[in-house]
Amino acid sequence: MLSLRHRALLGSLASGLISVAVGALTLYAYVDSRVQERFDATLRDRHTQVVVALSTATSDPERLRDLIFDPAYGTPFSGRYWQVTTSDGQIVTSASLFDQTFDEPTQTDTGLIVWDIVGPENEGVRGVYQRITYEDGSEWGVSVAESLTELIHERSDTRQSLLLVFSLVGMIGLAGSVMLISTILWPLRRLRKDVAKRWDHDEELVQADYPEEVAPLVSDINALLQRNRDIVMGARRQAADLAHALKTPSAILRNELDVLSDKDVGAPMAFEALDRIDAQIGRSLARMRAANSAELTHSRTDLSNSVDRFSRLFSMMAEREGKSLRCKNARGLWVRMDTQDIEEVIGNLLDNALKWSRHTVQLTAEKADGCVMIYVEDDGPGIPEESQREALRSGGRLDTSKPGTGLGLAIAVDLLKAYGADLALENSGDLGGLAVKVLIPTPFDLQAA
Repeated sequence: MLSLRHRALLGSLASGLISVAVGALTLYAYVDSRVQERFDATLRDRHTQVVVALSTATSDPERLRDLIFDPAYGTPFSGRYWQVTTSDGQIVTSASLFDQTFDEPTQTDTGLIVWDIVGPENEGVRGVYQRITYEDGSEWGVSVAESLTELIHERSDTRQSLLLVFSLVGMIGLAGSVMLISTILWPLRRLRKDVAKRWDHDEELVQADYPEEVAPLVSDINALLQRNRDIVMGARRQAADLAHALKTPSAILRNELDVLSDKDVGAPMAFEALDRIDAQIGRSLARMRAANSAELTHSRTDLSNSVDRFSRLFSMMAEREGKSLRCKNARGLWVRMDTQDIEEVIGNLLDNALKWSRHTVQLTAEKADGCVMIYVEDDGPGIPEESQREALRSGGRLDTSKPGTGLGLAIAVDLLKAYGADLALENSGDLGGLAVKVLIPTPFDLQAA
């Protein structure tokens, strides 16, 4: 569906074209009429000049050529002609007719007649004719004619000038329409930006900041966003309550199994099954929490601080096992993730690396091309490339020699996917074991932080 901007632009363009076309056609017709009226008025003036000149030369009409001072009348086929005829049929013409004559109107009234005829060289001309009776009693037919070429040229020049003017007017009108549309749509653009800002920073939209036509929409958006926020927070609380409700019976079962173990009643299968139940419950709750947390896009986490804390914690755990943890942590790393979610990802990755490493684990956190990268490496046996996909599968365990459920990486993938982040397995170039690379996209406002 076309956007409001495109609809407005197309509507403005269509209405502008129709208006310009109608206006141009109307003005063309008016200008053509005015040009012809001016042309006919000039013909009447020239006719009057011939009539006046003839009044002094009725006895010798040949003198007219000397009495009318217009060079065009003396140039053959110049396009400007006069002709007088006596009642007995004698014809005297301007030198421009070059011994040719043109037919006179057949009307017998004494009024002024304007008519179109064929002139010399089959040229179209427009003429004015009238029968005049002078004081000496002589009656003359006086004709003045001019080529239509000048009229056609004048109309053409006028139309070209009007075309340029209307083109300029159309361009100005189009520019004005674009400015008008931008001005009208500005509150909607502002509303879109303010909604994103409000969602990021949990700020209320103020109805007074918008035109009265948009204010009801602002009120509805405020109510909708608040309701959505309440639903998300309610879902998170339910997930937390469910986690607490499940952990208690799970702890009771584990204690009972410990008691049975103290009484030399082995139950390794029960312990393993309980571990898998706990892991599956943990994964399901993590996915539920991540799905809701990802909607809270205003969540911000200082990743540098989280990496520092986990580095200290796992360094102590590594020392107890005779291993070491190296950490490279850049400052000012912020991500658009819930703190609990990103720390669960880091914890799972470090736990796996520490479990499978021989001596060394390395944790790196830094900026990389609009993302924040977390890189966890170890010097363990690693995972062949053809088996890396299986390792990311839910519950996929490639080696059962060490305790675990195989859900650590799967939980991390689920949490990251909810925030649009990626997790990939590689071979460590420095330590030779497995390397897990996490890329978390960072919005522009966090990149500049």
